[in-house]
Amino acid sequence: MYQHLSETAKEVLRLAERFAQREHKEYVGTEHVLLAIVDHGLGVGAQVLQNCSISSDMVKDQIAHLIKRSLDETWVLGRLPGTPHFKQVIALAIEEAEKVRDTKVGTEYLLLALLREKGCMAERTLQNLGLSLKVARKEVARLQGRSEPTN
Repeated sequence: MYQHLSETAKEVLRLAERFAQREHKEYVGTEHVLLAIVDHGLGVGAQVLQNCSISSDMVKDQIAHLIKRSLDETWVLGRLPGTPHFKQVIALAIEEAEKVRDTKVGTEYLLLALLREKGCMAERTLQNLGLSLKVARKEVARLQGRSEPTN
């Protein structure tokens, strides 16, 4: 699954794992992926967040506000397991890249996938910060210099 990821996306996922480890979590969640995109600062995904005035501090505050309990179900990825939402986000990111015939999954597709994965911590965080899938999709298309996909 990871062979589809761009080098920047791979760096972001490694950073997400480090964030989870630093918090002494036993899983990598979508909130860690979102934090990694915004903190890494490179890639179209980070540009979309910056252009929509979403900062690292805003993301951290919103996640802290939303966390209520640990997730019981996990699946193993590398050393730390990912939540079921995490696994789905990777699949959705690949789907997003394929929609526009991109051969690599970059941070922009991870961001769009986070917004598509309903109910996950990152999606709720971004929604609460005012970023919708529609707005993010338009901004990604604009930054990539292409028209928005129709499907």
